[in-house]
Amino acid sequence: MNNVLFYRSPIGVLMLTAQNGALVSAVFSDEAGADSPCPVLTEAKAWLDRYFEGSDPGPIPQCDPKGTLFQKTVWDALLSIPYGKTTSYAELAVSMGLSPRHARAIGGAVGKNPLVLFYPCHRVIGASGKPTGYAYGIERKLALLKTERKDFT
Repeated sequence: MNNVLFYRSPIGVLMLTAQNGALVSAVFSDEAGADSPCPVLTEAKAWLDRYFEGSDPGPIPQCDPKGTLFQKTVWDALLSIPYGKTTSYAELAVSMGLSPRHARAIGGAVGKNPLVLFYPCHRVIGASGKPTGYAYGIERKLALLKTERKDFT
């Protein structure tokens, strides 16, 4: 059974979905509906509240994203990017023990992240130091980066 919570953030509605006591999806949604909260969704809401207040929200709630082994490995690597910091796709590849040439494959996995914010894909930027691509629009990515780093331009 899936539980759902619609979180109204400053940059849009996030639809959070939990299954078997773990967060499985957090995606921006154009719609909001009825909530069916559970403990992990209550914890996720509190985490998001801290995040959007401009504080490091701490460890993420229990998560169980669905994806390939490679995607899950990349998503886990996202957790190593500290709050307020950024890294490039090539640097993320190297941190995983891969060649910088794997940056495109890393980017493909990052783009399929089903748990935005919790697995901080917005912290991965282009080699030039500029934000590149974001499934929910570059404006949202910039807003998230500015939430974490007041000096980000």
